[in-house]
Amino acid sequence: MMSLNNLQNVIYNPVIPYVGTISEQLEPGTLIVLRGHVPSDSDRFQVDLQCGSSVKPRADVAFHFNPRFKRANCVVCNTLRNEKWGWEEITYDMPFKKEKSFEIVIMVLKEKFQVQKSGESQLPSNRGDISKIVPRTVYTKSKASPANHTLTCAKILPTNCLSKTLPFVARLNSSMGPGRTIVIKGEVNTNAKGFTVDLLSGKSKDIALHLNPRLNVKAFVRNSFLQEAWGEEERNITCFPFSPGMYFEMIIYCDAREFKVAVNGVHSLEYKHRFKELSKVDTLEIDGDIHLLEVRSW
Repeated sequence: MMSLNNLQNVIYNPVIPYVGTISEQLEPGTLIVLRGHVPSDSDRFQVDLQCGSSVKPRADVAFHFNPRFKRANCVVCNTLRNEKWGWEEITYDMPFKKEKSFEIVIMVLKEKFQVQKSGESQLPSNRGDISKIVPRTVYTKSKASPANHTLTCAKILPTNCLSKTLPFVARLNSSMGPGRTIVIKGEVNTNAKGFTVDLLSGKSKDIALHLNPRLNVKAFVRNSFLQEAWGEEERNITCFPFSPGMYFEMIIYCDAREFKVAVNGVHSLEYKHRFKELSKVDTLEIDGDIHLLEVRSW
C-alpha cells in the first residue's frame, strides 16, 4: 500500500490586500484552495490570478473572481487584457454570507477556470489563457476591515499516482475528518459497466463511503459496509454524471455531517455519515472499468 501525499504551499492569515507569488507555472489540473471569513461590514472581496505584478500599465488578469454584497448581491467573473475589462459573467446565486466562513476551490482546466465553494455547486467559469500567467496570484479584499479577515490559501500542485493500476489502494496522508478533500481523475472505459470508490478504516475494514457508479443501469449507488454487513443503498440523483469514454474529475468533500460529491465541477450528491469515527477512515480503494489518471488528497 502506498501513502497518498500532495505538494502544497500554505499561507496563514496574510495581511489584506495580499499579493503572493505562485512558485510553479499554472497548468491544467492545478487546484488553488482559499479559506477565509467574510466580515460583517464587507461589501465585496476579490481574487485575481494575474500575469505579473505591473501596476502601470496594469498587468493582465486572467481570472477575476469578485463576490459583491452591496445592492446586487452577486458574484462577478471577468478578464482584464491590455488594461480593458471584458464582458462580465454574473451569477445572482450568492454562496457567500457576511460573518460566515468559506472555502473556495479554483480548478485550472485546459480552457477555463472552474470555481467551487466547499464542494458544492459550480460557480461561474471564465475564459483565460493560463499559458501566459506569470506565476503570481493576487488576493485582495476591499472596503472592509482587514483585522476581521483571515485567509488560508493553498496551491495544490498536480501529483501523479505512483501506480495507476487497478485495484488502486492508498493510505491517506492524514485520516478523514471535516474539511478533508479527495480528488480523483480518470477516464471511463468505452465498454464500462461500473466502478467503485471506497473510503474505509484500514483496521476494521469497515467502508465508511462506498461510491458505485453503474453505467449499465445509470445508477450512482452509495452505501456503507459496517460490522461485516452492507447497509441500505442510496440511489436518488438528479442526473447521472458518467458516460462511456468520458474524462471525469470527482471531488469528495467531507464535512461534519456528510460527504459531498461533485463530478466535473457539478455537485452530484450528499451522503450522511453512517460510520461516525471519521478519524479511523484512513484508506482509499478504487477499482472497476476506468483508466485512473490521478489521485490527490488534502
